[in-house]
Amino acid sequence: MAAAAILSASFLLYYAYAHPRFFNGQIYQAVLVLEFLAAAVALYRRVFLPVLLISFLFAGVDLPVEPAAWAMARWLFLAAGGLVGFFIMLKERRHSFALFHTVAAFCVLTAVISASVSRFPTVALLKALSLFLLFLYGATGARLAVTGRENRFFGGLLTGIEIFVAANAVFYVLGIEAMGNPNSLGAVMGIFGAPILLWGALLEGEPFVQQRRWLLYGICMYMVFYSHARAGLAAALLSSGLLCLGLRRYKLAIEGFVVLLILVAAIALFQPQRLTSFASSVVYKGVESDQGVLASRQSPWRSAVDNIRDHFWFGTGLGTTAAGKDANEGQGKFASSMAVTAENGSSYLAITAGVGILGVPPFLLLLLLMIRKIASTVSWMRKTVNPFHPAIPLAMVMVAGIVHAALEDWMFAPGNYLCVFYWSLVFIFADVAPAGAPTIAPAWSPNLAPAGYRGAAPSS
Repeated sequence: MAAAAILSASFLLYYAYAHPRFFNGQIYQAVLVLEFLAAAVALYRRVFLPVLLISFLFAGVDLPVEPAAWAMARWLFLAAGGLVGFFIMLKERRHSFALFHTVAAFCVLTAVISASVSRFPTVALLKALSLFLLFLYGATGARLAVTGRENRFFGGLLTGIEIFVAANAVFYVLGIEAMGNPNSLGAVMGIFGAPILLWGALLEGEPFVQQRRWLLYGICMYMVFYSHARAGLAAALLSSGLLCLGLRRYKLAIEGFVVLLILVAAIALFQPQRLTSFASSVVYKGVESDQGVLASRQSPWRSAVDNIRDHFWFGTGLGTTAAGKDANEGQGKFASSMAVTAENGSSYLAITAGVGILGVPPFLLLLLLMIRKIASTVSWMRKTVNPFHPAIPLAMVMVAGIVHAALEDWMFAPGNYLCVFYWSLVFIFADVAPAGAPTIAPAWSPNLAPAGYRGAAPSS
């Protein structure tokens, strides 16, 4: 069966390559997307989440995958994923909804209320609808992808990140900016690549596997530095540092800090112009150093504060600027376009400007609930010194995202693939985060750690 599927797929790929004119029409593209969607729904628990992420990613990368077609298809995938997951949960009646999911529903409600009083209700209402679909899928489909198959899911997540980082490294060597721009590269590597790969490298296993993950982590960090994305750098360094401190890998944290200092010293000694250029383009973002590290952010933050002042109670409407323009227009690729940075420059200021002061409390409570689960996971890490809990990499991703969102507007922009991937993992994290007294390993995930594992001795 598998051999037949591989042969069929190979034949179709060859035929598409040999007869491209048959696949250029919109009708054929629509048929292929619908077939792709039907196959994903048929294998809903196993493949729908990665297929959904790929559909959003394809809408924003600079690769020959017809981004315009995927820009439309991604919403079909998101709607189908949320509805199918909802009906499966209704049928099985084995899943419950907690405070976290209730608060997420109130976030959508406040977005709808803000849209109803916005000067441009249509755009704002569509943004609220997209947020609803994202949260619906996160509360249903994303959780179904993990339930009962935790080991496969988290093992697949780690493998998928390895492949993603390796592919971007190959594209970089070939001179192809697959992610579209440096901001996008720094974001995906800093928020997802660095913490997950470091977690994988810290797991006990075969020497070759560990060496491969360390190599990919080093490549990932290099690409973050290469991107010159300040928010990505902060996300990668802080999440990696917290992971080491949480697992009491003090020696590893110190070694990493020393290596970083040696690299900086070597560059300053042999190529001082590169260090000066790096400080100018990353730390000060092209402005004079005497104006401060955050001088480049003063203008967008000031504009956001002005919007909040002018639309204090109910905001301008989720995802719209004061002029009514879609605030995330052109955001298929992750970048701070002029439409966004001219208004916000921060996810937290963006949501405040979008829904107003009266609409902020549910979003704030949602973040606080997430932070509380992060704190419980870090506490569990420190008490057990056990890296084999799958909530650990998710907690580090949450930390990286919270840090990164302070400088970039993406956290509540459902059209952005970062937002979709992040909130899918957030809803999974809400289920798997440890609570109560620490245990050596999760009872539902006995195969994630090697047999007989009882925790590693902390490094001094």
